[in-house]
Parts: sequence; structure tokens; C-alpha cells
Amino acid sequence: MDDDSRRIDAFFAEQERWRQELLALRRILLDCGLTETFKWSSPCYTAEGGNVALLWGFKDSATLGFFKGVLLKDPEGLLVAPGENSRSSRVLRFTDVSDIASQERIIRDYVLEAAALEEAGAKVNFPKDDLAYPDELVDALEADPELQAAFDALTPGRRRGYVLHVSQAKQSETRSARIAKHRDRILAGKGMHDR
Repeated sequence: MDDDSRRIDAFFAEQERWRQELLALRRILLDCGLTETFKWSSPCYTAEGGNVALLWGFKDSATLGFFKGVLLKDPEGLLVAPGENSRSSRVLRFTDVSDIASQERIIRDYVLEAAALEEAGAKVNFPKDDLAYPDELVDALEADPELQAAFDALTPGRRRGYVLHVSQAKQSETRSARIAKHRDRILAGKGMHDR
């Protein structure tokens, strides 16, 4: 058994509340021909080497997330953004195995469409990021050329994550502390949630 298989088995074994729902979703994903790996502390499903979907067990639901969910047609109007700052991913949430069973055809259609988009090399066109950098981040970048170079080298999504995280702090000291806390991660080219 390889390392991914062990981590995937452990993920499902640790799910107390939504285990059956997540296993039902896993079966559908695998039946649709996706490859199962383990990324971002969750089972990740790929097609042609590209990320298609993730499974998560949250407090309120079992969730099937699509990396490029904004590109899906969503004729049923079921997809939702996982958070207020989500630009690409969309999710389906479930609280009962019977809901998954009754919507299996729809779920399969969404999964197959997402896989086809990945296989076709579809890209999400993000509008130019309009986030204002907090003064503390601007000052830190100007005062530290090494940090500036590393921050500029991050992917747009990673930069956005840091800007949002720092900006959400209400006090200047907290914003500065968040920048200092993540300096080494930025220098290493990592986003906030990268290992």
C-alpha cells in the first residue's frame, strides 16, 4: 500500500459524522474514471493529471468541491461558492446518503463535465485582482526587498490569500504580526495552506 492509499484510508476512517456520505461520493468519483490521490489533507480526484475535485467532511455537511466549478453549467443550480472570497471553486453539500443516492445522476453529470473541462485544458479567466494591499503589507514589502521578490513570485491565488488574511485583521499590530508570522512561508514560495 502506497503513502497516498494509507492517508486516504485514514481520512475516511477518521470521518465520524459524514463517513457514509463521503464514501458514497468517493464511489461516484471513482466510477467516473477519476484517479484518487491525497492532497491538501483530503482525497483529491484528478483527470489527465489535473485536479478535478476534492472531498471534505465539515461540521455541517459532506462536501464535493470542484476546482473549476465556475466553468460548470450547473443546470440544477446546486453549486455554491465555498466562501465569500472563492473565485473558481464551487461545491455540492450533502447531509444524508439518501440525498446523494437521489441526485447520483446529477452528481455524475457534474463530475464528468468537470473531468472533460480538465482534459480539454479549460482555464478559469480571473479578473484583475482588485484587492487593496493593507498599508502594513505595503510597508513590509518596501522595507524588505527579499520579501518583496518572494511575494511577487507567488501565484496570484497565493498572493490573494495573504492579502485577504492580513486585511481581515482589525488592528494594525495584528496585521503586522500576521505578515511577520508568514514571512518564512512567503520566502519559501508557499501559500498560507501549503505544507
